[in-house]
Amino acid sequence: MDNFASLMNDVSNWAIPVIIFVMVLIGMIRKVKVYEVFVDGAKEGFNVAVKIIPYLVAILVAIGMFRASGAMDLFTSLISPLTELIGMPAETVPVALMRPLSGSGSMGIATELINTHGASSMIGRIASVMFGSTDTTLYVIALYFGSVGIKKTRHAVPAGLIGDLAGLLAAVFFCNLIFG
Repeated sequence: MDNFASLMNDVSNWAIPVIIFVMVLIGMIRKVKVYEVFVDGAKEGFNVAVKIIPYLVAILVAIGMFRASGAMDLFTSLISPLTELIGMPAETVPVALMRPLSGSGSMGIATELINTHGASSMIGRIASVMFGSTDTTLYVIALYFGSVGIKKTRHAVPAGLIGDLAGLLAAVFFCNLIFG
């Protein structure tokens, strides 16, 4: 197992530099002006960033209001009997609720849980796996759909939230299976 962990560590250290090198190499082989294309992409990225600022501010204000109003605490206390049935500690519910809304907000909650209960505790492990198994679905949809002017998201929101739910349930199941 130590050899596998060492191999994975080496692969993760080299993965991004190798990918970047291969992309530049392929671009050069195809006679693409790699630097100019990179700069054009950076300019376009900056323009998109400026467009999404209003959506970013709106979602961050909504998240702040949700937490400050006590709605998260209320919802956590209401849903905790159900989550206990599936082996999900009530303390991890705020991570599950915040993750679709905010990466930094859910990271703060998960960090707080790990600092309080320990990284090797079931709460810390479930919070960590939840964080890695889900995405900031509503945040992403608000930013990216808003930046290109899409008003009707159709199936994107339900599909993303179902994916998040699957990630949350898998996190609880596998943490209980492996560490429980």
